[in-house]
Amino acid sequence: MFGAIKNYFTTSYQEMRKVIWPNRQEVTSHTIIVTLAIIVSMAIIAALDYGLFNLVQYLIYNRT
Repeated sequence: MFGAIKNYFTTSYQEMRKVIWPNRQEVTSHTIIVTLAIIVSMAIIAALDYGLFNLVQYLIYNRT
């Protein structure tokens, strides 16, 4: 039981040493890209929400 747990942590540690971690510049650039993508997505969703809200309001209250 404990041998399996030790083996798990040993192999996990070995695998983590193989990982190529990003440097500060890569992290910063990816953070900026993700932030801009979120802002663009938020703007698109807000515009759709506003447009659909006004369409529903028009259909409910201005139909004769």
